[in-house]
Amino acid sequence: MPEWWTYSLADFLLFSPRTYYRLIERHNLALWPAQLLALALAVVIAGLLRRPSAARGRAIAAILAVLWAWVGWTFVAGRYATINWAAFYFAWLFAAEVLLLGWLGGARANLRFGWRRDPAGLVGGALFVGSVALYPVLAPALGRGWTQSELFGIAPDPTVLGTLGLLLMSEGSPRPRTALLAAPLVWCLLGGATLWAMGSPEAWIVLAAVALVPAIWRARGRPAP
Repeated sequence: MPEWWTYSLADFLLFSPRTYYRLIERHNLALWPAQLLALALAVVIAGLLRRPSAARGRAIAAILAVLWAWVGWTFVAGRYATINWAAFYFAWLFAAEVLLLGWLGGARANLRFGWRRDPAGLVGGALFVGSVALYPVLAPALGRGWTQSELFGIAPDPTVLGTLGLLLMSEGSPRPRTALLAAPLVWCLLGGATLWAMGSPEAWIVLAAVALVPAIWRARGRPAP
């Protein structure tokens, strides 16, 4: 029996990259034209960011809650669980984020989102725009074709990255906003490890968020010298 240190992440992978990306393709084909609605909601969020307010914060939090519920139900629990038994537990991450967004962003109106020019705002804006406009292009750029593209509001990785970007652009009570980071960062860690095991270049993007977002978040909370 091989020693434990001889194993790599790929040895624990329950499916092949081909199986995973074929799953995304079937997901996209089954949901079409929901992708157009998801894109429209992303554009709505971008418009709401122009004038931060409590009411607009509620609207953005509500849209995010709906998208997290949709992705958690249709993809993570509905499709991903067919090839990965652990996806049942991953779905609870999405459920937890939905509840937090509904309570902290909706009922308590603790969040205000807006375009900002400080480092956190710039990185957050890049994450949000990149998750909507650039992440879907990775599949055809890497030779997998458009049908295997991962879209904000449809697939988990761009949805999570976009949410992290929006949280970096948020204002409000520190503790509630910090609580909203937990589920996205845990997904990035788990999803990034899976992508790394599959040898997917997207792993670098997802795992970079695990290191970058908390560092910027902490730096943003420090008083200016």
